Amino acid sequence: MHNRTVKGISVGGLLLGLLAMALPAHAELVFFSSGRSMSVKTVRIDGDSLVLALRGGGEIICERSSIARIEPDEVPYPEYVAAAPLPIAPTATAVVPYGEIIDKLAAEHNVPSRLVKAVIQVESGYQHGARSRKGAIGLMQLMPETARQYAVADPYEPRSNIEGGVKYLRSLLDRFEVPLALAAYNAGEAAVRRFGGIPPYPETRAYVKSVLALFGR
Repeated sequence: MHNRTVKGISVGGLLLGLLAMALPAHAELVFFSSGRSMSVKTVRIDGDSLVLALRGGGEIICERSSIARIEPDEVPYPEYVAAAPLPIAPTATAVVPYGEIIDKLAAEHNVPSRLVKAVIQVESGYQHGARSRKGAIGLMQLMPETARQYAVADPYEPRSNIEGGVKYLRSLLDRFEVPLALAAYNAGEAAVRRFGGIPPYPETRAYVKSVLALFGR
């Protein structure tokens, strides 16, 4: 891993420091080498990997080299207890933020609602005001050009964002199997076609793995 420096502290040194002390309870901003960023509940080290605990439940496992830096996130966010992984018991129920909207739009466009919920958990942790450093916006992290393509007037408005994301996901599922559709959602369709499969980007591979794990539950 390249030993990048942030505010005088190298990322290598920061990660080594994490080994020696427990992370504080406040949230963390994780900046990926690809330019994307994500606010997560906690970060922990597991061997050669970093495990990012998502706000809405679930985890992303990343190679250390895929993360440029980690900073405290001082922005207060509501904690969505109901966004945790769905209970296993078939008779149990779970209230998911925007669940009715997701179920309705997913049914309209023939996309599994569980898949949409998994994408939202990994993309934004159900934070409708989320924005990445590359400009991806809202619950399903729509890029501005994608929002325009699917006539999303306000990407920060939950229903519009979800509808645009569901339509985009449906278009990818029409061309790819689920893992490749997810890879295309994260890295772009061109990258999937260029590599003939999931691109060898650590962030994309971790993303696909995390969404499929949540979807499988």
